[in-house]
Amino acid sequence: MVNEDVLGSLEYSCKVAGSKLVLVLGHTRCGAVMGACDGVRFGNLGVMLARIAPAVDAAMPEAPAEERNSSNADFVGQVVVGNVRLGVESIRQHSDVLRQLEEAGAIKIRGGVYDISTGKVAILED
Repeated sequence: MVNEDVLGSLEYSCKVAGSKLVLVLGHTRCGAVMGACDGVRFGNLGVMLARIAPAVDAAMPEAPAEERNSSNADFVGQVVVGNVRLGVESIRQHSDVLRQLEEAGAIKIRGGVYDISTGKVAILED
Protein backbone atom coordinates (compact mmCIF):
# COMPACT_ATOMS: atom_id res chain seq x y z
CA MET A 1 0.00 0.00 0.00
CA VAL A 2 1.36 3.38 -0.99
CA ASN A 3 0.31 6.32 1.18
CA GLU A 4 1.84 9.60 2.32
CA ASP A 5 3.64 7.94 5.25
CA VAL A 6 5.26 5.34 3.02
CA LEU A 7 6.14 7.92 0.36
CA GLY A 8 7.63 10.26 2.95
CA SER A 9 9.81 7.48 4.30
CA LEU A 10 10.96 6.50 0.82
CA GLU A 11 11.66 10.12 -0.09
CA TYR A 12 13.78 10.56 3.04
CA SER A 13 15.68 7.34 2.46
CA CYS A 14 16.54 8.30 -1.12
CA LYS A 15 16.92 12.09 -0.99
CA VAL A 16 18.56 12.39 2.45
CA ALA A 17 19.99 9.01 3.49
CA GLY A 18 21.29 8.05 0.05
CA SER A 19 19.33 4.91 -0.79
CA LYS A 20 19.63 4.06 -4.48
CA LEU A 21 16.83 1.52 -4.93
CA VAL A 22 13.14 1.45 -4.13
CA LEU A 23 11.92 -2.13 -4.51
CA VAL A 24 8.23 -2.96 -4.43
CA LEU A 25 8.30 -6.64 -3.53
CA GLY A 26 5.37 -9.01 -3.79
CA HIS A 27 5.50 -12.72 -3.07
CA THR A 28 4.02 -15.92 -4.39
CA ARG A 29 0.96 -17.42 -2.70
CA CYS A 30 0.20 -14.09 -1.04
CA GLY A 31 -2.75 -14.43 1.32
CA ALA A 32 -3.88 -10.84 0.81
CA VAL A 33 -3.89 -11.29 -2.96
CA MET A 34 -5.72 -14.59 -2.62
CA GLY A 35 -8.34 -12.91 -0.44
CA ALA A 36 -8.74 -10.15 -3.00
CA CYS A 37 -9.09 -12.75 -5.76
CA ASP A 38 -11.92 -14.35 -3.82
CA GLY A 39 -13.66 -11.05 -3.09
CA VAL A 40 -13.18 -11.17 0.68
CA ARG A 41 -14.86 -8.11 2.16
CA PHE A 42 -15.20 -7.43 5.88
CA GLY A 43 -13.97 -4.77 8.25
CA ASN A 44 -10.60 -3.19 7.69
CA LEU A 45 -9.35 -6.25 5.83
CA GLY A 46 -11.92 -5.61 3.13
CA VAL A 47 -10.71 -2.03 2.77
CA MET A 48 -7.13 -3.23 2.36
CA LEU A 49 -8.07 -5.93 -0.14
CA ALA A 50 -10.14 -3.46 -2.15
CA ARG A 51 -6.85 -1.70 -2.96
CA ILE A 52 -5.72 -4.89 -4.75
CA ALA A 53 -8.92 -4.97 -6.83
CA PRO A 54 -7.42 -3.14 -9.86
CA ALA A 55 -4.81 -5.90 -10.21
CA VAL A 56 -7.53 -8.56 -9.84
CA ASP A 57 -9.66 -6.87 -12.49
CA ALA A 58 -6.73 -6.64 -14.93
CA ALA A 59 -5.54 -10.25 -14.60
CA MET A 60 -6.75 -12.83 -17.12
CA PRO A 61 -9.79 -10.82 -18.24
CA GLU A 62 -10.63 -13.46 -20.84
CA ALA A 63 -10.82 -16.27 -18.27
CA PRO A 64 -14.21 -17.57 -17.20
CA ALA A 65 -15.39 -16.32 -13.81
CA GLU A 66 -14.94 -19.75 -12.22
CA GLU A 67 -11.18 -19.56 -12.98
CA ARG A 68 -10.71 -16.09 -11.52
CA ASN A 69 -10.13 -17.07 -7.90
CA SER A 70 -7.44 -18.14 -5.46
CA SER A 71 -7.57 -21.79 -6.50
CA ASN A 72 -6.07 -20.81 -9.88
CA ALA A 73 -2.33 -20.38 -9.25
CA ASP A 74 -1.76 -18.70 -12.63
CA PHE A 75 -4.44 -16.14 -11.87
CA VAL A 76 -3.02 -15.44 -8.40
CA GLY A 77 0.46 -15.09 -9.91
CA GLN A 78 -0.76 -12.56 -12.46
CA VAL A 79 -2.50 -10.58 -9.73
CA VAL A 80 0.69 -10.54 -7.62
CA VAL A 81 2.70 -9.20 -10.57
CA GLY A 82 -0.02 -6.70 -11.48
CA ASN A 83 -0.24 -5.45 -7.91
CA VAL A 84 3.53 -4.93 -7.77
CA ARG A 85 3.47 -3.03 -11.07
CA LEU A 86 0.63 -0.84 -9.80
CA GLY A 87 2.66 -0.13 -6.66
CA VAL A 88 5.67 0.96 -8.71
CA GLU A 89 3.50 3.23 -10.85
CA SER A 90 1.77 4.65 -7.79
CA ILE A 91 5.12 5.65 -6.30
CA ARG A 92 6.12 7.37 -9.53
CA GLN A 93 2.76 9.08 -9.84
CA HIS A 94 2.41 10.30 -6.25
CA SER A 95 5.98 11.33 -5.43
CA ASP A 96 7.53 14.12 -7.45
CA VAL A 97 10.69 13.72 -5.37
CA LEU A 98 11.19 10.04 -6.23
CA ARG A 99 10.12 10.43 -9.85
CA GLN A 100 12.60 13.27 -10.36
CA LEU A 101 15.39 11.30 -8.66
CA GLU A 102 14.66 8.36 -10.95
CA GLU A 103 14.52 10.55 -14.07
CA ALA A 104 17.90 12.03 -13.08
CA GLY A 105 19.37 8.54 -12.74
CA ALA A 106 20.03 8.96 -9.03
CA ILE A 107 17.76 6.06 -8.00
CA LYS A 108 15.88 3.16 -9.51
CA ILE A 109 12.31 2.20 -8.72
CA ARG A 110 11.67 -1.44 -9.51
CA GLY A 111 9.26 -4.24 -8.77
CA GLY A 112 9.95 -7.86 -7.97
CA VAL A 113 8.31 -11.07 -6.85
CA TYR A 114 9.79 -13.25 -4.12
CA ASP A 115 9.14 -16.96 -4.67
CA ILE A 116 8.51 -18.36 -1.20
CA SER A 117 9.30 -21.92 -2.32
CA THR A 118 12.73 -21.16 -3.84
CA GLY A 119 13.81 -18.02 -1.98
CA LYS A 120 14.57 -16.29 -5.28
CA VAL A 121 13.44 -12.82 -6.34
CA ALA A 122 12.48 -12.16 -9.95
CA ILE A 123 12.91 -8.50 -10.86
CA LEU A 124 10.16 -7.33 -13.18
CA GLU A 125 10.94 -5.53 -16.40
CA ASP A 126 9.47 -2.07 -16.86
